[in-house]
Amino acid sequence: MTFQNNDDTIRTILTTSKTIALVGASKKPERASNYVMQYLQSRGYRVIPINPGLAKRNESVHNEKVLASLKDVPIPIDMVDIFRNSHDAGGVVDEAIEIKAKSVWLQMGVVNEEAAERAMEAGLMVVMDACPMVDIPR
Repeated sequence: MTFQNNDDTIRTILTTSKTIALVGASKKPERASNYVMQYLQSRGYRVIPINPGLAKRNESVHNEKVLASLKDVPIPIDMVDIFRNSHDAGGVVDEAIEIKAKSVWLQMGVVNEEAAERAMEAGLMVVMDACPMVDIPR
């Protein structure tokens, strides 16, 4: 069965989430993960950047300390926003399940049907191949 996004799920995630872990964060302003993070912050979300390489260098992105993995986030995560390739997204989804995140959001171009199914079976809400920066205004 092919996954399809559900407008009610999108609305629920965007209206109930307060804390977002953004996996694949970048300091480069031209990268989608960078400007989407800034946009989400401007909309009132707390966004925690996840990137092992940047965390190792003790970097920050948009005034938030970069952490190496979801397991390093010391507070509950409402949404995991995934800026990784489709294959790598599967491991991130598994980690989101493990930390008991409420939802996973796979960005535009990121499709992993098996990971979406695992997340839904674990009780997480799922959005795939979409961007909250596009969906928030609508």
